[in-house]
Order: sequence, then structure tokens, then C-alpha cells
Amino acid sequence: MAEQAQTGTDGGPRPIVAYFKLDPKPHLVGSRCACGAVYLDPNRVACSKCGASGPLPQIDISTKGKVYVFSVIHQSFPGIKTPYVSAIVDLPEGVSVRTSLFDVDPEQAQKEPQKIFDLPVELTTYVAAKDREGHDVVAFAFKPAQN
Repeated sequence: MAEQAQTGTDGGPRPIVAYFKLDPKPHLVGSRCACGAVYLDPNRVACSKCGASGPLPQIDISTKGKVYVFSVIHQSFPGIKTPYVSAIVDLPEGVSVRTSLFDVDPEQAQKEPQKIFDLPVELTTYVAAKDREGHDVVAFAFKPAQN
């Protein structure tokens, strides 16, 4: 049964990338080397900081972070509603993730960018698409954190 959930043959929703897990609650996963380096890759086999090799232990990554930088996107692929806010979010483990920001007005972000930089944010999920078998493909984004 665990094998089914991992490969996506259980008929349930699918995470959009390997470092995003849906169970038991949505979260990002990564790897941590003995030297302390953290990577947003659960299957990392070598450390670029110290050169250690072998599978690195998998860790759960925080669901909260802060906006490092952002951009308002005005042109995208057909079917993608614009404008939207794209950002790089710094996470407490020392890794950053490129993501979309939800619940942030793109027009307001352009007018008052100082309100977006260092904004505390938290992970949220949404259904991005359906796969060939009709299962939901779930993606993640970040939104302003609730206090």
C-alpha cells in the first residue's frame, strides 16, 4: 500500500513535483547532509558543500517562510491567468523555493513592494491540472501567513 501511494497508482491526487508530499498533510521534503547543508531534493545522493556521497537523509521542510524577492507576471502561457505574483520564498532550513503567491493583489504589490519583501508566508495547495488517468495534480503555492 505504501508503494502505491508513493508511485501514484492508488487513484488519488498526485503531487506536481517530487519534493512535494501530500500525506499526512501537504509539505515539502528535502535532504540534509551531516555537514548541515539542506537541499530541496528528497533523493539527493551527494553534497555540494562538503562532497559527501551516498543517499542523504530525507527531512520535512517547513511550511512557513518569508518572501525574498517577487515579480508581477503579465504574460504567460495560454490558459494561465495574468497578472500573478511569482516569488522566491526563503525557508528556515536555509533553502529557497520558487513559487506563486496567492492572496496577494498584483497591482497592489507593484504599488507598494515594500509590503511584500520579507512578508511571512505559509504553504497552500491547489489543483493545477488532471493527469491522463483523470487524477488531480496538486501543486503548492504560498500565501500570507495567518497570525
